[in-house]
Amino acid sequence: VQLQASGGGLVQAGDSLRLSCVASERTFGGLAAGWLRQVPGKEREFVASTNKGGGTGLYADSVKGRFTIFRDNTKNTLYLQMNSLKPEDTAVYYCAAGIGWGPQYRTSRPYDYWGQGTQVTVSS
Repeated sequence: VQLQASGGGLVQAGDSLRLSCVASERTFGGLAAGWLRQVPGKEREFVASTNKGGGTGLYADSVKGRFTIFRDNTKNTLYLQMNSLKPEDTAVYYCAAGIGWGPQYRTSRPYDYWGQGTQVTVSS
């Protein structure tokens, strides 16, 4: 499965952005999926994930209440709605997909497929 992320950009603090991740195959609908982010010099960190049906979402504490992860399996697409953006949200955001589901999807470890990153920059 190939993943293509888009939607990043330069915004001001308090603004909103929606990231999209389009998968190349319909098998995406059978995979858990998530968003992770990375800043230079730091490890990639978990942001949000959702199970294959999209009925369950997990969030990092730092984004809970501001970000929403959702998916449209009819379009093979994963989304991340980001509201009330803060400068500390600045990072390269990656989408990823993997087999199964569980608490391991609060980490960056369980993913089998990765997309290229999309840069999000939030100015103060």
